[in-house]
Amino acid sequence: MGVITTLAILAGLIVIHEAGHFFAATAQGIRVSGFSIGFGPALLSLRRGEVTYALRAIPLGGFVSFPDDDEGIDRSDPDLLRNRPLPQRALVIAAGVLANLLLAWTVLLAQGALAGLPAEPAPGVSVLMVQPGEAAAAAGLKPGDTILSVEGQSLGGGQGAVSSLVRRIKTAPGEPLTLSVRRGDAIAPVTLQPSDSAGIGRVGAQLQANGSLALRPARGPIEVLDHANRTTVQLLKRTAQGYGSLLTRFQETASQVSGPVRIVEMGASLASQGGGGLVLFAALISVNLAVLNALPLPLLDGGQMALLLLEGLRGRPLPERVQIAFMQSGVLLLLGLSAVLVVRDTSQLSVVQQLMGR
Repeated sequence: MGVITTLAILAGLIVIHEAGHFFAATAQGIRVSGFSIGFGPALLSLRRGEVTYALRAIPLGGFVSFPDDDEGIDRSDPDLLRNRPLPQRALVIAAGVLANLLLAWTVLLAQGALAGLPAEPAPGVSVLMVQPGEAAAAAGLKPGDTILSVEGQSLGGGQGAVSSLVRRIKTAPGEPLTLSVRRGDAIAPVTLQPSDSAGIGRVGAQLQANGSLALRPARGPIEVLDHANRTTVQLLKRTAQGYGSLLTRFQETASQVSGPVRIVEMGASLASQGGGGLVLFAALISVNLAVLNALPLPLLDGGQMALLLLEGLRGRPLPERVQIAFMQSGVLLLLGLSAVLVVRDTSQLSVVQQLMGR
């Protein structure tokens, strides 16, 4: 059930992202020819007016298409995207990212207003995922475990507990650490020895604040608004820092990049913690989609914005063959990276590891 819920959330986030582009265009009177979820051949399609809505075979995103280069189109039509002023086109490109950020904020705001705000954090740090062959797996840690203390010192709760544990791990490369770990109703000691990665301890596990939090009624609308604002900004900062570390510390962080399979696994784990876990997952992935699409890479919104910026600086668009080559390289990059991540993440699932006898 958790997997189905996770897939539904991911599909909804993609729809919201593409809807941002769609409505930013149609609200300005810009012609739109297609609204697609997925890539590749269409499995289902429905045409309404000028727009074809389609569900496609490769579920790795979506796109909104415009009739600018369709056969027989009047290229001087002022309602084509290409003929609109740069600010209008920039708004259409940016609207997907803005829609995802707005969704994350709205989900957190709705949780606070309807269900309540997190009470005092539950103690400990939750283990969300464990990478096979890394220090955490060697120590016997498993997803769902809760680390309560390190060397007899309680970690406390909340994000501060996560930061404290991460700092302790980073400063102890090759040094055995005794953890107190709760699994189900049992608490047992576990010896964890971080590996040495250029003088920094690393364990190969994804950690988060213990999500089993009780909710309390908000003291008023100002507190709800403050919580939604602060949490959205925190998620945005951490996500941006994560992508930044890929540039500054690629060798150390590349293995931590999650593909579709691992994202679904993470969502299912959070779903088991109840509605609060699902809200966190939806907000986190929505912010991740926003930051990822803002990167200046081919096929992403950031890449489109980069082309638009170059057009503004040059006073005319880049040659069409350059734009086509740029976009085609993005398709190859997306499909190649997705294939690698799917194979890697699938091979690391516990059920696959058992079938392979590892």
